[in-house]
Amino acid sequence: MGKSAVMSLRLKPELGSRIERLASAVDRPKNWIVEQALEEYLDRESWQVAQIKQGLAEAEAGDFASEAKVAAFKRKHLK
Repeated sequence: MGKSAVMSLRLKPELGSRIERLASAVDRPKNWIVEQALEEYLDRESWQVAQIKQGLAEAEAGDFASEAKVAAFKRKHLK
């Protein structure tokens, strides 16, 4: 394991309690719980930002679905 960065933060009391309860329930340190939560959050948000940027680039390039593709999608998914 590499070096760890030390970070201090303030939490709402209930959030701190939830972290403590979960850490106790799964027999893990609180910092492990927080690291897992942050990794999942950062992965999800990074993916979402990348998808938005890709969509904007496609829109700026004029790469839109045709009316026929939109109609086919509606028939299939919006019954």
